[in-house]
Amino acid sequence: MYRPRIGDDPLYQLLREEKIEEFNRCRTTGGSCALAGTDLSRLDLRGLDAAGLDLSDCYFRGSDLRGIDFRKTKLEGASFATANVSGCYFPRELSSLELELSISQGIRVRYG
Repeated sequence: MYRPRIGDDPLYQLLREEKIEEFNRCRTTGGSCALAGTDLSRLDLRGLDAAGLDLSDCYFRGSDLRGIDFRKTKLEGASFATANVSGCYFPRELSSLELELSISQGIRVRYG
């Protein structure tokens, strides 16, 4: 069974500590991070600048994602079980049914 990983990347740790503004600031100054396949469950990620991030295979179980713009984010294989996605933008290719099933049943989103 696949388990999301807890990475040691310094920018990932900022997200785990819910230091979203600092994470965004580090990215604008050229910082990159490896987030694919990581555990981002039960976090308050509001305010995250997700443009250009690879969040494929991430777990967002129970996270507060309100207002995040994911339109330019790679989300293939991510799971949004019980996440709060009010006001979020998602890639056009991701159907509302797929997202609804991910939120209610925890399935991984598939699109492309």
